[in-house]
Amino acid sequence: MTTHSWPALAVPIVAAPMAGGPSTPQLVHAAAGAGGLGFLAAGYKTVTQLEAQIAETRTLGTERFGVNLFVPEPHTPPMDAVLTYRGHLAPIYTRLGISTPTPHDDDDAFAAKVQLVLEHRVPVVSFTFGLPQQEIVEQLHRNGTAVAVTVTTPDEARAALALGIDALVVQGPEAGGHRATFHVADQPTNTPLTELLGTVLALPELERDGAVIAAGGIHSAHQVRELLRLGAAAVQVGTALLRAPEAGTKPVHADALVSQQYAQTVVTRAFSGRPARGLRNAFIDEFDAAAPAAYPEVNQLTAPIRAAALDDASVQAMWAGTGHAWTQARPAAEIIAELAGPR
Repeated sequence: MTTHSWPALAVPIVAAPMAGGPSTPQLVHAAAGAGGLGFLAAGYKTVTQLEAQIAETRTLGTERFGVNLFVPEPHTPPMDAVLTYRGHLAPIYTRLGISTPTPHDDDDAFAAKVQLVLEHRVPVVSFTFGLPQQEIVEQLHRNGTAVAVTVTTPDEARAALALGIDALVVQGPEAGGHRATFHVADQPTNTPLTELLGTVLALPELERDGAVIAAGGIHSAHQVRELLRLGAAAVQVGTALLRAPEAGTKPVHADALVSQQYAQTVVTRAFSGRPARGLRNAFIDEFDAAAPAAYPEVNQLTAPIRAAALDDASVQAMWAGTGHAWTQARPAAEIIAELAGPR
């Protein structure tokens, strides 16, 4: 495992990539200004949109930042189950005046986005939902780019390490948003982050000076200290930053994070077909059991519902980690400084 190109951070806090809007150039800039590292989320964006965000990040004066890419999984979706699920959603389409969507193949423009981060020499690139090809890792390394992979099990960590990557992002079950399992149909484990981190750090494939970033439900300086003590090089936080003014979080989502009405988080496939932790709402209660393990097809079925009802918390995918109740509406730099504690 190489570490020569992984950035040394003055503050061991990484602002997680949060697809769907929360991760913005302003949030990335704030994280970097606080001494940490911020990520843009390429997921669901067009190549043009991603290029614009990279340019804006640099215009703000931030040169050290990351971009996260979703790795597409070649698969044959269970179309009968997908279409049955679409039938369950039909009353909502009718109520909102939405045309019935047609699920289709979509690799999130992965190859074009890889080419984009190469052309723009993005300093750090991370991958979620699987492994990039060895050739991609080598191209990025030749470009001087540090490469990270998000993992949820020791076996995933071993597979990632075999590619010669620069960092592992070890994601525990407490994390908000999508679990980073390599396969759509995988059932994520419930091994707590601290235990998972210890197991990964003990892998013989991992050189002791490798960069391992701990992620999942982190909301206090005490947790940060403990994870660093266990051997993490840094921690990655997402939910903790959702209410920062620099984040692009939908207002209904930001408000729900601290509402007693949405005090519980659950892991569901109802919105995307992949397991993801979010605030429990009426949509999850009604449709979770019927949702098939089919991504991105299920996401294509629910995206127009979420777009048409931006102010309706009952049908929004409000991703949140287990520490969501501690989120604060404060500048990101202040949140990061508080998490990092006295230096």
